[in-house]
Amino acid sequence: MTSPPAAPTAFGTPETLPKVAYGKGVYVYDDAGKQYIDGSGGPSLFCIGHGHPEVGAAIKAQIDRIAHGYRYTFTSDPLEALEGLIVEEGGLERMVFVSGGSEAVESCLKVALQYHAANGEPSRRRFIARERSWHGNTLGALSVSGFQARRAPFEGALIEASFLSPVNLYRPPPGVAPDEVAAYCADELEREILRLGAERVAAFIFEPVVGAAGGAVPAPPGYAQRVRDICDRHGVLLIADEVMCGVGRCCAWRALAYDGVVPDIMALAKGLAGGYLPLGAAVYRQRIHQRIVGTHGEILTGHTYAGHTTACAAGLAVQRIIRRDGLVAKAKEDGNYVFARLRETIGDRDYVGDIRGRGLLIGVELVADRASKEPFDPELQLFARVRERALDNGLICYPMGGNVDGVRGDQVILSPPYTATRSELDEIIDKFGLSLKQVFDASPGKP
Repeated sequence: MTSPPAAPTAFGTPETLPKVAYGKGVYVYDDAGKQYIDGSGGPSLFCIGHGHPEVGAAIKAQIDRIAHGYRYTFTSDPLEALEGLIVEEGGLERMVFVSGGSEAVESCLKVALQYHAANGEPSRRRFIARERSWHGNTLGALSVSGFQARRAPFEGALIEASFLSPVNLYRPPPGVAPDEVAAYCADELEREILRLGAERVAAFIFEPVVGAAGGAVPAPPGYAQRVRDICDRHGVLLIADEVMCGVGRCCAWRALAYDGVVPDIMALAKGLAGGYLPLGAAVYRQRIHQRIVGTHGEILTGHTYAGHTTACAAGLAVQRIIRRDGLVAKAKEDGNYVFARLRETIGDRDYVGDIRGRGLLIGVELVADRASKEPFDPELQLFARVRERALDNGLICYPMGGNVDGVRGDQVILSPPYTATRSELDEIIDKFGLSLKQVFDASPGKP
């Protein structure tokens, strides 16, 4: 019995990648002088583009004073100001700053476990997540990720978790109509809670708009409110992973606010400091903080660089620019423009199955047959070919494989900086369309 082919990752090796030299705005340049337009934002990281002078000035000013006041010895003005801004924007009151998305999710899981222990329910240890999800590279975050290719080398060392169906209107669960997906998948969560016993379940974690593992898949209307109600009924915490989709990328600063829902715990990173310095946060409700601190005295998560002073200064500068320049509203409007242009330019191509997403997190799924939605043979590594051709054409995009079942499926994410002009968005769209055409023209019907 032969093993199925592993889904490739689309990432080059250090020996094959170009060497970056500098960036300005939406453009990046390698050491040979070649220009690339950043259509993936890092991916989904560089929300205000590259080389913003105000952020650089804020970083330099902070370093000139002190790079970092160790979080368990000092607080700082940048940390406190950034906390205040997140509280205003996010609807949650407490947080722990970390160095990126994986650490943020790991801290969210630990906060959930510590809360239940402090609340006198130490049996609540189990997490429920979804297939075709990605939550990070630490062992805990990987354990709740439904991403087969990235999990495979570590199976046997991961913590046990439950995985539900992907929530995808284009690829609904077998026998489920698209307009029934929200109810079916929410009910699936409740069935799993009851099967396990609510007294064993700590939290349900999901991405309001699935990023790398699914290809910019938004939750259908009504789904988030249904799972919020289910979690409340059973004492299960709701964790929103907004590492990729949050901080204004998906039509609201807090992505789940678009669905009218407030989670108990939320992971942030990427756009929080816009790629200028590593920064993430686990943000959670005041009642969770009070219960934990009242019982254990402190939140038992955090690292040496937690609340790094200069990273917080960078994040504060980025967030002030986003607020001052109205970039959340701009990203929403520009997202509508990109969707319309993509549908106009590539929407009728035989190999384009779905164009989806929210705001400036947009996915294009490529299929061998539009009627049946049959994916391409994974041995073709189609998505990797698209990535290579796009780079040749001076476009950075984010293709991934395995979005259908962990092995099969090809999709490309476009997630440009919020600061991109309409002409720059047109350049991204045109180069993307050209790159697709060249890949498929190279061998018609069989890339």
